[in-house]
Amino acid sequence: MSNNELANALLQACQKRGIMLATAESCTGGMIIAALTDIAGSSAVVDRGFITYSNEAKMDMLGVSAATLETYGAVSRETAIEMAKGALARSRAGLTLAVTGIAGPGGGSVEKPVGLVWFGIGLDGQAVTAEHKIFADKGRDFIRRETVRHALELGLRVLGSRQVEGAAP
Repeated sequence: MSNNELANALLQACQKRGIMLATAESCTGGMIIAALTDIAGSSAVVDRGFITYSNEAKMDMLGVSAATLETYGAVSRETAIEMAKGALARSRAGLTLAVTGIAGPGGGSVEKPVGLVWFGIGLDGQAVTAEHKIFADKGRDFIRRETVRHALELGLRVLGSRQVEGAAP
């Protein structure tokens, strides 16, 4: 599936469940919310997108704690979880997708290489979860596009959509 098809499927899954969706994006700079809002009728389920590129924005807009950022860094499981929780608390959304990562070309390290992205997934009434992927370092555009794809797939997976290959029923 293309990112456009995934975005459309996610919008349909949210509409079927009667929930709104919000994103909290760092490394993608709004590409996930753009993929969703590129589709006509998306306003029926898209509430908002938080573009929190700086640590200050993560703290101000989403309530990510300074201690979390200082202890674990912006690109971490803990930060992704706090971003997803913050988006749930500061929106009308029942589903939030948060991403924070290193898109490159610089900024990576042995512990946190270019291509590392943490995803936070919040579904109202359930514990916020996180997972990470390390995308091949095939350039900034590649990493960001793959991050959008994976975030959309995660949204479908958490909603139990059968439209994603390999997704749990």
